[in-house]
Amino acid sequence: MTTVRQKHTRRGVLSVWAAVVLAVTAGGCGNGGDDAKPSAAVRTAPPASRSSADPDAEAETEVLRVYSAMSAERMKAYRTASARGTDLAEYAAPGVLSAFSAELARMRKDCTVIRGDLGHRPRVTRLDTGAPLPTARVEDCVDQSERRVLDTLTGWPMPLPTDQPSRYRVEATVERGDSGRWKVTGYDPDLSQPC
Repeated sequence: MTTVRQKHTRRGVLSVWAAVVLAVTAGGCGNGGDDAKPSAAVRTAPPASRSSADPDAEAETEVLRVYSAMSAERMKAYRTASARGTDLAEYAAPGVLSAFSAELARMRKDCTVIRGDLGHRPRVTRLDTGAPLPTARVEDCVDQSERRVLDTLTGWPMPLPTDQPSRYRVEATVERGDSGRWKVTGYDPDLSQPC
């Protein structure tokens, strides 16, 4: 017999999974046979071997730093279902921040939080520093095998959806605004693309 709480909890789990999918958040994505898992800690792949005289190398490093910092701040927010006490606004543009905030509100409503860590392998796949609005595209392979969703009312772990891969692909857009600072302006997880 399924109770109303169990039905609500299952919807909550899907909402929380969607929140995690919005996380952070491709280094090994799409390479087919790479079975190596990303580490549980947020880390960045080193920029492609470039000469130190390459003006894009510094921008690429900064893009990966901002993306990784945003990912870390998101996980901090998901541990308490609140962005309070995080620096998410430093790294995520208003549209992305609004989507994260909506997921956090759903988590609070569903009485859930996330524990553990997400692994990341981001890499810059496109960088245009000469455009009027400098833009980068980041692909990430997010590993969610080390994280779990907890019901805050009972303290018990929630069952995980069986139809989602433990590693999935995320594409993010990072832009440098008039202030000269890079921020994540787009975040698009794709659960149909395991990596």
